[in-house]
Amino acid sequence: MKTLLFAPAAYNFAETSRLVDIALACRDRFRVIFASYGGDFEWLITDHGFPLIFMQPRLTPQKIERLYRIMRWESVNHPFGLDHLTERIKGELAWLKALQPVAVVTGLDLSWPVTCRVAGLPLVWVAQTTSLAPFWFSPLAFWPDILDYRPFRLLPQRFLNYAARYLMHFNRIIMVRFNAAAYLFGARPFKGTEFWEGNYTLLAEPPEFSGLTDLPSRFQFIGPLIARISRDIPPEIENMPRDLPLVYFAMGSSGERQIIAEILRAFSGRPYRVIAPVKKLLKGLPADIPPNVLVTDWLPAHKVNAMARVSVIHGGLGTVMTACLAGTPIVGVGMHFEQEANLECAVRKGFAVRLRKRRFKAVDVMAAVDRMIDDAEAHRRALEFKKILEKYDAPAAAARFLAQTFGD
Repeated sequence: MKTLLFAPAAYNFAETSRLVDIALACRDRFRVIFASYGGDFEWLITDHGFPLIFMQPRLTPQKIERLYRIMRWESVNHPFGLDHLTERIKGELAWLKALQPVAVVTGLDLSWPVTCRVAGLPLVWVAQTTSLAPFWFSPLAFWPDILDYRPFRLLPQRFLNYAARYLMHFNRIIMVRFNAAAYLFGARPFKGTEFWEGNYTLLAEPPEFSGLTDLPSRFQFIGPLIARISRDIPPEIENMPRDLPLVYFAMGSSGERQIIAEILRAFSGRPYRVIAPVKKLLKGLPADIPPNVLVTDWLPAHKVNAMARVSVIHGGLGTVMTACLAGTPIVGVGMHFEQEANLECAVRKGFAVRLRKRRFKAVDVMAAVDRMIDDAEAHRRALEFKKILEKYDAPAAAARFLAQTFGD
């Protein structure tokens, strides 16, 4: 049986759960092995019995926080120093030699693209259209919140949206260190945005989501790929009074703590009850939890979100697809450009409100929730899109593609 190596960024819940779901669908066709540099979600891998290689050097909590700051464009630093990057590549090459996989599957583990190019091994990204060049070079592109400074607000929005496509050229700066590492190992440099696409890209969404369908064959839509934690709904949620509408408030693993705390405070006294699996994100931050809010650890979101009338989320593709599969309208505050774009896709479908992070006010979130709770048209459109998503089996589609491409 051929070997597939899965390499998630295990500090990110959505990515780790995506790759685990695909691996579960592949385990009868491939010998599946995982490799991780650390993170809070390695248990998702080991709980399903997959062998896990603990790669070195390990990511510390400080380095993980730095990676999140870079992803949110709060820092212009490179994710890795050149020495650190080359150490990772050497270790990865050694494991590739030992395991002899037919391909590596990743989503955000950023040294593997270089390693696979050096080794001449196919790389499969699991991503979404909103993080890739075809989206940002299309008419769907828009000016991201990170650059929503007051002087830019004086310019016409149409002009800014057109200018957004040129932001992709900043990728050349990010590539300098990765290309330096590739050069050290005798590999050709990455051109354009090919670093982020690999040999193939599995898109964890249906083509109906972004509407961007005219893509090269190396891009494969597989449908919505969401986390389905095999846990029961906790009794405190099952037994919540149903005298008021329920709101589901989730910020994935990348939500900003200060924004979360402000939204929690703003829920106080509102005419709804709130389920908020944000406990881990609040760690170390004093927060006043109103009586109508239940803060929890990670939940089986696919079950709990379906209980709610509205979802308040950060716009990660997993949380967006979970809300869509629950048939609930969305109020979103994106933490970075890809999440903003995911929310914009839902806005265009008529069942979401996106609030700009740089103009964030908790009172605006509450106003949007009040509006969406009673918006019959938004609920109708959300349920329509839910029916489209329910036709897909993303893990099976991904496994089928991998078997056809790399299997016997």
